[in-house]
Amino acid sequence: MKFLHTMVRVLDLDIALDFYVNKLGLVKIRRMEFEEGRFTLVFLATEKGEPAVELTYNWDQEEPYSVGRNFGHLAFSVENIYEFCQKLQEQGVTILMPPRDGRMAFIRSPDNVSIELLQEGNALKPQEPWKSMLDQGEW
Repeated sequence: MKFLHTMVRVLDLDIALDFYVNKLGLVKIRRMEFEEGRFTLVFLATEKGEPAVELTYNWDQEEPYSVGRNFGHLAFSVENIYEFCQKLQEQGVTILMPPRDGRMAFIRSPDNVSIELLQEGNALKPQEPWKSMLDQGEW
């Protein structure tokens, strides 16, 4: 058995793609339009051949999807969690749980999907401003 992808429903495809591609750095693997079903699927991954995040955009959806905490979260490893969180903050992304321990942080997508960021390898030495930041919201 091989893990293929996780699917996330998005309300605005352009905003979601800006977040996942331009801010998180995922690459678009494939896009499929289904005129008869009135939906679009966009598959994103860290690189071609890796497990993907499937964004499902239902053309006629007008109300935000309800957030189910039973979904859990997406998780990505990053080379330097402090630098990555700083870059996200500069792009307007709120860091909900800062990487106080040099190892783990949480953010949310524009569609309220929790995303865990994990430091590759060993945790970095705790440093400011991260180690003094408080949590915000939920993840």
